[in-house]
Amino acid sequence: MHAIGVDIGGTKIAAGVVDEDGVILAKTRLETDSSHGDGVDAGVVEACRRLIADWPVEAIGLAAPGFVSADRATVGFTPNLPWRDHPLRDVVAAALPPGLRIVVENDANAAGWAEFQFGVARDVQDMVTLTLGTGLGGAVVSGGALVRGAWGVAAEIGHMRVVPGGHPCGCGQSGCWEQYVSGSALERDAREAAQSQPTRARRLLEIAGHGWQSVRGKHVTKAAREGDELALELIATLGHWVGLGAATVSALLDPALYVVGGGLSAAGDLVLDPARAAFSENLSARGYHPEAAFAVAAMGNDAGIVGAADLARR
Repeated sequence: MHAIGVDIGGTKIAAGVVDEDGVILAKTRLETDSSHGDGVDAGVVEACRRLIADWPVEAIGLAAPGFVSADRATVGFTPNLPWRDHPLRDVVAAALPPGLRIVVENDANAAGWAEFQFGVARDVQDMVTLTLGTGLGGAVVSGGALVRGAWGVAAEIGHMRVVPGGHPCGCGQSGCWEQYVSGSALERDAREAAQSQPTRARRLLEIAGHGWQSVRGKHVTKAAREGDELALELIATLGHWVGLGAATVSALLDPALYVVGGGLSAAGDLVLDPARAAFSENLSARGYHPEAAFAVAAMGNDAGIVGAADLARR
């Protein structure tokens, strides 16, 4: 059975027809009009219509950033789109032919499910996905089932507090994990270092080109790959926080694998090696049970499409 997966972002909507093996057979992409909710709805509907016109489809999965209700119908809140308690499933269903199964999924859950079913985690039954992007997204699969929680908002893992009284977070709390493990965190720390240590940050400043204010995470990754000492320290610090937080997660969930995705996963072992070391050092009952492995996500930018389609099919 073919299904459509729609990955809804703050700047674009990407959709594809996906078969039962997780292969994308056709894709389309639209820019997101995020100035008002109706514009986003219209983009989602148009993406689905384009694909339905040429392919037999029985189900549609809508991967949305933010809190999704347990019945997979409503987007309760999303920080980058103007949706608040928005009945996305019903709005889209009303604009498309009848008889389609339509479900809404959290975008990180969709991406994590794609890795579990078709990607690097397909041989395990218990895994956690960490998406290191602007913030820190997460997905949890336990015993082969996606964990959504009582109200559909489980696995908001970036807002697990790791440093009481630490860096303030956009969620209103402070010391959240994503304030130490994200592109935003890396950019903040890199800019601080470039401003206070311009000599050590010479290569970073050269790559950025316009002063310390213009230093971004991608500049740090580039400099680190070249062997720059400061950039390597910044990446290693981020990796340390990945491992430290994962050790706490393991005390609760005991996964076999952590899948690290998002833009910062491009740093590969520059992030994963210090993550593995910090994880092992901070793991409870160390030496008395196997330790979880760490791997870079395999599904890339298509993970949300593939995961949303497969979850809708089920």
